[in-house]
Amino acid sequence: MSQNTVSTSKSKLFTTKVIARTAILGAIAFILMMLDFALPIFPSFYKIDFSEVAVLVGGFAMGPIPAVAIEGLKVILNCLFQGSATAYVGEIANFLIGCAFVVPASIMYRKNKSKETAIKGLVVGSLCMTAAGVILNYFVLLPAYSFFFHMDMDVLVSMGTAIIPAIKDRLGFVLLATTPFNLIKGIIVSVMTMLIYKHISPLMHR
Repeated sequence: MSQNTVSTSKSKLFTTKVIARTAILGAIAFILMMLDFALPIFPSFYKIDFSEVAVLVGGFAMGPIPAVAIEGLKVILNCLFQGSATAYVGEIANFLIGCAFVVPASIMYRKNKSKETAIKGLVVGSLCMTAAGVILNYFVLLPAYSFFFHMDMDVLVSMGTAIIPAIKDRLGFVLLATTPFNLIKGIIVSVMTMLIYKHISPLMHR
């Protein structure tokens, strides 16, 4: 790739239009993030929100780098205006797992902008998010919750056991609670994105 090509690519990423759309979608994602809700079949600290819909719209329209920027802006705004009830563990998790979802989907769609590719990208993104959720929760997030809230790991595991009796340890928690939660979230967000994007895509490409 020539230096001129690289410079052109960078200039396209930082146009006024891209920056403005990133800011708007980041604000929308922040609002959607506040409208979260728990599902009774999962521990109460696992909550679903639709902020990733706005991030995916931006990723499909502008590419993976703006998608990461929207994801980051959403989390920063949430921390500034809402604070954190999780010692910022939840917010960091939201950013990392969200990026695991939107980046693969955006990259795949960027290479071939078709409905079929969008669906494949959303499926791959959902699977990547689920895998990232398992790895991060097991090795980082659950231990971080335990550390910052001075809570024994068994107490966290018991919150899952109370809802899903088959959960007996940390591995069972991430396999039986974290994994299905992220799969369900991926399906819901993917369906909503497909329904919305085809209607607003002409506006995003003006």
